[in-house]
Amino acid sequence: MVSARTGEERIHVEAPPEAVWDLLSDVERMGEWSPECYRVAWVDGATAPAAPGKRFKGWNRYGPMRWTMTCEVKSAVPSKEISWSTLQGDREVVRWTYRLEAAAGGTDLVESFDVKWLPFGPRIFEDYLMVGRDRRRAAAMAATLQRIKTAAESAP
Repeated sequence: MVSARTGEERIHVEAPPEAVWDLLSDVERMGEWSPECYRVAWVDGATAPAAPGKRFKGWNRYGPMRWTMTCEVKSAVPSKEISWSTLQGDREVVRWTYRLEAAAGGTDLVESFDVKWLPFGPRIFEDYLMVGRDRRRAAAMAATLQRIKTAAESAP
């Protein structure tokens, strides 16, 4: 993890990129893997696996806090990369990216985030709010990747 604004985690999956892609491109399944996001549903008439411009809503929780975010798919390159951004109105807040790299007979799966904009005051306030958030986010990302790995490796 680099900072409160960027970071990445990675894992090796003993499954081909195509199999990992099949899981990731069905973003409604994210609730199965993420410790924070527990439900995802397409919005604005979208019903298919991820494609750029499509939007979905994610329901999240951390301890007693509950919130939803609208997300927009930014990239969807089969067996290579999928990314989406959380939105505040039409403003990009955080971009989440999953990169798939063929390696050692399987896939190196990399999850990253890049904070684009925070909807509250000065940087000092942001730093105060982010104390401990980096550690929780890194742990959540590692757990998400481990669950995706387990799903991909146990698929027929």
